[in-house]
Amino acid sequence: QVQLVESGGGLVQPGGSLRLSCAASTTIFSTYHMGWYRQAPGKQRELVAFINSGFSTNYADSVKGRFTISRDNAKNTVYLQMNSLKPEDTAVYYCNAYSSQNYWGQGTQVTVSS
Repeated sequence: QVQLVESGGGLVQPGGSLRLSCAASTTIFSTYHMGWYRQAPGKQRELVAFINSGFSTNYADSVKGRFTISRDNAKNTVYLQMNSLKPEDTAVYYCNAYSSQNYWGQGTQVTVSS
């Protein structure tokens, strides 16, 4: 069983930045593929960014050039740097870890509003 704990969400003005962190309770973090998803009210959960165990990344078109996913295997942590935030980025952001099983964090709220 892997536990994922997200942090770093909050309220930010349009154009601002936030960095989300997700700490994983596993000694084999480096073998997991990691992703950030988000779910806005009334919408389905969607993939925002993904980084695999080999450090290859992929992004949703809506966040390309603004968000950056990274991982620190020594700290068992994955990050999502979010710049130039827009009101439409408002959502609950979830961390996901996948190897042979799928694990989810509890989510962290990001609100972009003036």
